[in-house]
Amino acid sequence: MALSGSFVLALLFFALSINPLEARGAFDRLARRPPQRTAAEGICASSVRIFGYKCEEHDVVTQDGYILNMQRIPEGRAGAGDMSKRQPVLIQHGILVDGMSWLFNPADQNLPLILADQGFDVWMGNTRGTRFSRRHKYLSPNQPAFWNWTWDELVSYDLPAMFDHIHGLTGQKIHYLGHSLGTLIGFASFSEKGLVDKLRSAAMLSPIAYLSHMTTVLGDIAAKSFLAEATAIIGVAEFNPKSGLVGNFIKIICRQAGIDCYDLISVITGKNCCLNASTIDLFLANEPQSTSTKNMIHLSQTVRDKVLRKYNYGSSNYNMKHYGQALPPAYNISAIPHDLPLFFSYGGLDCLADVSDVRFLIDQFKFHDVDKIDVQFVKEYAHADFIMGVTAKDVVYNQVATFFKRQV
Repeated sequence: MALSGSFVLALLFFALSINPLEARGAFDRLARRPPQRTAAEGICASSVRIFGYKCEEHDVVTQDGYILNMQRIPEGRAGAGDMSKRQPVLIQHGILVDGMSWLFNPADQNLPLILADQGFDVWMGNTRGTRFSRRHKYLSPNQPAFWNWTWDELVSYDLPAMFDHIHGLTGQKIHYLGHSLGTLIGFASFSEKGLVDKLRSAAMLSPIAYLSHMTTVLGDIAAKSFLAEATAIIGVAEFNPKSGLVGNFIKIICRQAGIDCYDLISVITGKNCCLNASTIDLFLANEPQSTSTKNMIHLSQTVRDKVLRKYNYGSSNYNMKHYGQALPPAYNISAIPHDLPLFFSYGGLDCLADVSDVRFLIDQFKFHDVDKIDVQFVKEYAHADFIMGVTAKDVVYNQVATFFKRQV
């Protein structure tokens, strides 16, 4: 069912009047079983040390003042060995989640712990706005200015701050692993050559850059009906799916479009093959995380415009002011160095990283050195299987570790 922009605005204002006790957000309603753990004391304490691994919490300050939380797992459960030989890996999460999203399964199924046991120095990033990165040198999350950013700023500020911190401590080039939005900001950053001097290789799981064939029903409706723009109009700078306003709005869109929002993970990501009930419980107890409404607008622009560009300010005059041209500059993915080792893994049932879009993305690397690119297609996987699937260790993670080990 198509929803017009005016209809969405009407729904939004109607959502403001709903009794929150009668219409809680869809994600809240899903979490019916008691959560096993939450990250109240930090990701290291709740989700790494409990498995017997060492874990360090690090804070990194971006050039525009955001204080980002990172976790470091410096060694495997069996010990460190020669730390000088442990190559650093930065693992970057996707949209509306944080670093804990990699850690909901038992230890032998969690990617960061698997890589630590395989001999890597593992780092996890948490982008601005997520629960442990809601800090700034001068701004508060209660101020709209705190949320005045899109994934352009993750490219320009967050990733460089993380890379500089890791490189400064280890003195080594870094393996990068992204999922979903983590792949998008990686592609954009590497295309502008800003981090490639510190980069050893990159593994991209459920890679997104082009979203024109996205089949997730809720995401497609939200993008085409200007959901994020509608929330921005009434001054909602923080896009929090757990809050009364955005949660209620999601519920209304689901109802109007005939979507079963009691199965929101499948609605958003596709029919995941390999998630168990306890993992989903933990996910719903800890996620989703906030992002900026402006960031959601930028992602919606990517869906609607079918081009990977910087944020569009809505008029040629505003774009001229920010970029010196009428249209925002495009990110040229084909400019990524042709000798950068790349690993792609994508799923046949993924509704966000649609097969057609991923193949179009991979085609942008047709001039890449043929011995520097590996592509894996997992027919039965959808979007969340790559971060929470109980079979992901054997299907994907061991292949990632082997790929990284080849890059000496």
